[in-house]
Order: sequence, then C-alpha cells, then structure tokens
Amino acid sequence: MEETRQESIEKLKSLTEGIDFCMLTTINGGQLRSRPMSTQEMDDDGDLWFFTSDETHKVDEIEADSRVNAAYSKIDDNLYVSVSGRASLVKDRQKIEELWNPILKAWFPEGLDDPTLSLLRVSIEEAEYWDSPNSKIVQLYGFVKAVVTGQPARGGDHGKVTL
Repeated sequence: MEETRQESIEKLKSLTEGIDFCMLTTINGGQLRSRPMSTQEMDDDGDLWFFTSDETHKVDEIEADSRVNAAYSKIDDNLYVSVSGRASLVKDRQKIEELWNPILKAWFPEGLDDPTLSLLRVSIEEAEYWDSPNSKIVQLYGFVKAVVTGQPARGGDHGKVTL
C-alpha cells in the first residue's frame, strides 16, 4: 500500500525528530561539498528550513544548481536518513521571525537586523532511510544468525519516500 504525501511527510518528521544537525551537500562545479547545518523546521509541506547568510558559497552553489542532499544520523539509535530535493534562498521576513531563535545571534550578531540573514528552503523530492535495531545484543544475534544460516543479515527497517 502506497503512502499518501502527508503520511510520507509525517514519516520523515518522525524519523528526523530530535536530530538538530545534518550534513547539507551542494554541487560546486561538478564536485560535491558538504557542511553541517542546523535544521530549524520540517514544515507540513515537506520543506526543510535552515538559516544562512546570503553571502556564503553554498548560496552561490545553489543558485548554479539547486539540487541538494541533507543527510541525518542518530548514531546511538542506528538511524540514518538521506533527503534529496531542491534548495532556494528565501528572504521572507515573516518566516525569518517565525523561525528565529536568540541562539542564532552567535552566527548573526546583528540578529534579525542582519542584512545578510536569509533562509534556505529545501523542497524535499525523495528520501531514503535506514532504521536498525539499536540494541547491540539484537544486532549481534542477527549477525550470528546470518553467519550460521548463510542468509544475509537483516539490517532493520529500510525504505524510500517520494514526495
């Protein structure tokens, strides 16, 4: 049974909940470049929101090629999520104020009055996730069973989500 768009968005929200940072990958002259970014929100439309300066290399890269990937991991839970989509720079003052947090002054000392303050919106097109059992005993049992039976080890839940 295929999930609806809203069910897919809710699944992604639940998988990435509590994971603040991701590695955001852009394309720079055919080469991939990644950097850590703090996710401010995944909204009900399936868009990821990040704060950025409009004077960064990633903005130039996104203007040249909007394809991006955001890779999330929660290592202690053996959870990994890879999100692909299209990024765009947003200067919507209302959205900036909605997502603003005073801790962001560490990067934007002028706060909401910083003239370079912008949002990066990633419109998700597809995501893939791996959610493995987090108990080391369960993992060890699965590996031993695979070796004994000759069957491949089952790594937990894996799926693709298309928005």
